[in-house]
Amino acid sequence: MEIERLAEWLAADDPAPWIVETSGSTGVPKRVRLSRAAVLASVHASARRLGGSGRWLLALPSSYVAGLQVICRSLVAGHEPVVLEDHPSFADAARDADFVSLVPTQLHRLLDTDADALRSFHTVLLGGGPIDPGLRARADAAGVRVVATYGSAETAGGCVYDGFALDGVALKIDAEGRIRIAGPTLFDGYDGDPGQTAEVLVDGWFLTSDAGRLDEDGRLQVLGRIDDMVVTGGVNVPAPAVAARLREHPAVEAVEVLGVPDPEWGNRVVAFVVGSISAEEARDWVGATHPRSWAPRQLVALDAIPLLPNGKADRLALRELA
Repeated sequence: MEIERLAEWLAADDPAPWIVETSGSTGVPKRVRLSRAAVLASVHASARRLGGSGRWLLALPSSYVAGLQVICRSLVAGHEPVVLEDHPSFADAARDADFVSLVPTQLHRLLDTDADALRSFHTVLLGGGPIDPGLRARADAAGVRVVATYGSAETAGGCVYDGFALDGVALKIDAEGRIRIAGPTLFDGYDGDPGQTAEVLVDGWFLTSDAGRLDEDGRLQVLGRIDDMVVTGGVNVPAPAVAARLREHPAVEAVEVLGVPDPEWGNRVVAFVVGSISAEEARDWVGATHPRSWAPRQLVALDAIPLLPNGKADRLALRELA
């Protein structure tokens, strides 16, 4: 079992790097080599920022970095993690845990069914994607302490909490608007792929695939993936901004926005929507606050957004639906 293997790895004299696969949400998964030093640097910096440590509830796959860190944080604090699948319900598992890590989809559903259990946690760490302001407001209103994280397998998990880097982590936005990260939580490289490693590990910095900016207080705002910029008819359209606007519509429950190859436009902006909004309504809603050229040219109505095992949207599956 992963918990036992990780306990042995944490206690070993000089262990080899732990291999974690990326989600593969945009292509072929990569095998990320994480040193024990990087994992422990993340564990300790997280505890300092959260103001405590204790037993964690494992509600995410242990094969991904978020699950790995849940196990390691718990073990370093002296506790075996509580495994959700070993309990009849989330509420039952929550009784024995102090912290939990979730993705936005899980939080959205649990606020409807298990708000009392969520309130019992010292902190709910939220990662795996941007947190919608409406979801954050619901959690606050329910008395649930949520800390939104930004990071990846290459940074040993979340290394930016509520917009601010953990102790020891450095952030920089380069001339292209790309987020760069440095510090003790960085990975050693991609297993068996020195070429790709050299492309993203440059002079001690990890070159992420995300665009962002730092506000006047130094808070990081993630604008979306660099490749989320959809060039359509010669216009650059930031897909995450379009999605964020559509999420504000009262008839929209969930949405993802992607660029799909198009013979006329080069790429067309497609909105994949769970809700009762029409294509024309969606175009008008986006055009009310953004340039009309940003409005989606196609709307695909869904019963649910297809997800990968780690809770992120399956972007490849979405493109096939378009």
